[in-house]
Amino acid sequence: MQVSHDFQDTYDSATIMVMKDYDIWAKAYFEKTDFNTHAIVSEVTNHSLDDANGCNIEENTVWLKLARVDNSFSFHFSLEGKKFFMTRFFNLPVGNSIKIGFVAQAPTGKGGKRFFENFSQEHKTVKNIQYAE
Repeated sequence: MQVSHDFQDTYDSATIMVMKDYDIWAKAYFEKTDFNTHAIVSEVTNHSLDDANGCNIEENTVWLKLARVDNSFSFHFSLEGKKFFMTRFFNLPVGNSIKIGFVAQAPTGKGGKRFFENFSQEHKTVKNIQYAE
């Protein structure tokens, strides 16, 4: 999925999220950080929160990808939508059915325009979850 936005305030983000319930969920997002950078950030919550900043990105657009094999998940990003890099690998105790969605986050301000484009969902077996291939 391609996401872009205009980064108005700290923690503004365009996000992909996977969720079992309010206590078990994870999200990968393209965010304006509290360091005043644009970064790939991830959070994994399994009754307690684990938040991690990833690499900084100069552009206002990235591609985000989620891969799943059983209860193992991985988040990936790409600058052009072709070559993806893993930003987070994690496990969540979920069943066969989970919720997946998009979030426009703006917890400290009014936010700006977010664009979620070129998204798709595939049901396929991946050979290597680290590469989402």
